[in-house]
Amino acid sequence: MYHDYLFPPWTCIVGFWLGAAVGSFLNVVIYRMPRGLHLGQPVYSFCPKCKHRLEIPDLIPLLSWLALRGRCRHCCEKVSGRYFLVEFVNGLIWMGIWYQYFCAGNDVAKAVAFAFAASTLVAIIFIDWELYIIPDQINAFLAVVGIGYNFWLYIVHDPRAMTWGMPSALAGWLVGVGVLWGIAFFGRVAFGKDAMGHGDIKMARGIGAVLFPAVALISFGLAVVMGAVLGVAQVLIRRTPPDLHTANTQHTTHNTEGGPTHDTQDTTLEQPESIGSLLFCGLGYLLGIDIIGLFIPKLYVAWFKESPDINPEEWQDYPVEHTMIPFGPYLALGAIVATVFATQLQDAVRSYLDWASGRDKGSASISRRIELTRVEHYVPHSGLLMGEGRSVRI
Repeated sequence: MYHDYLFPPWTCIVGFWLGAAVGSFLNVVIYRMPRGLHLGQPVYSFCPKCKHRLEIPDLIPLLSWLALRGRCRHCCEKVSGRYFLVEFVNGLIWMGIWYQYFCAGNDVAKAVAFAFAASTLVAIIFIDWELYIIPDQINAFLAVVGIGYNFWLYIVHDPRAMTWGMPSALAGWLVGVGVLWGIAFFGRVAFGKDAMGHGDIKMARGIGAVLFPAVALISFGLAVVMGAVLGVAQVLIRRTPPDLHTANTQHTTHNTEGGPTHDTQDTTLEQPESIGSLLFCGLGYLLGIDIIGLFIPKLYVAWFKESPDINPEEWQDYPVEHTMIPFGPYLALGAIVATVFATQLQDAVRSYLDWASGRDKGSASISRRIELTRVEHYVPHSGLLMGEGRSVRI
């Protein structure tokens, strides 16, 4: 029987272990980047507690953590379960992508782009959930993955490279900024409050660039649903945050997601961002000034009035309210689901739209069967059904 795939389903285990290995690197990103540490300095991994250099027995994805029972081999201090969880979750995601685009289909470029994008989103989830920040460097990488994927589609003359008469990544870029910035602007105007973090807007831009407009919009819908359901549970089970010494102290605070700064006497009564600043920042995100500014810091400072470099003292002093729910993790989670189940989600939306519009769904199926009958013919005595360049033994 003819199969239009690259590998048999059992090879998904390869995808899982590749994802787990990448997850090991993600743990380095999650720990170092928010703390202002260079990813390549030192070049070796080390224990966060005793700073001892880790060797091969300490670095085998998943197995080392299990064998050492979640403790450092050198100082015997407990190692956070996050290290195991990141590797395991990223392994599952890569396994799902491997199956969808290597076993059930044949789309290497999409598999590579979606795998790197999903891993980037995993790092975002764990950083934002813990620290309420999303480093600009990670958001920039996400957007670059989408641009690179679109560029490859254009080179191979794939029709998916263009949407609405423009590159699909650009169309998704505009949709991502438009939707999330629109929510931020509406919330500011209607309620006088900051409704969306700037990091979320930049992440939505990258999600749109990778998934392209249609799937990106689906992922945003998933994020809203998951945020509404899981966010309530998160508030109920979250511990009361520790005292961060923010009450009645005067200092400059940094917007949770990379937005403008404000001076305030009481950070619990921090003033919302001005509409003018929100408009100017939104334009900067549309033009990619924040990405260019990572290479030209003076441009970043001139446009956004702040440095692109991460200052750990700022997020360490940021007041976290008990009921504060970061939307970034749910936005990333919705996009991850979309990378694995893009085809199924699109089919589900089409089916719903057909049902909602009252379109005769049976007619499309009948037309398809007629078409197959026209292009296929049975070859007597050969046991082969010929059609559309394929042969199926029956």
